[in-house]
Amino acid sequence: MIKVSEVAKNKVIELMSEGGFNPTQDYVRVGVKSGGCSGLSYDLKFDKTPEDNDKIFEDNGIKIIVDKKSFLYLVGTTLEYSGGLNGTGFVFNNPNANRTCGCGESFSL
Repeated sequence: MIKVSEVAKNKVIELMSEGGFNPTQDYVRVGVKSGGCSGLSYDLKFDKTPEDNDKIFEDNGIKIIVDKKSFLYLVGTTLEYSGGLNGTGFVFNNPNANRTCGCGESFSL
């Protein structure tokens, strides 16, 4: 399961609404892809339709879809949002990551 913090929830709702998505019906697609300074990087976008191989979750009122391969890397992750001086954006607090890069956008196991 992937959790969504209250601050991330509010930002997701805001961005989905601005982007023409319906936060009560559409999804946040979270994934992992090769790349980044630590080997793997996070991918986040909005989507209207899940694929056959997706896992579907809902936390804190946000619907999340994750492909099965990415799910193995993301189990137990909490999606948060940071608006501080060190940068603004979504942050993945992933208990499976052994090492992360300075920007927090990539990790390794």
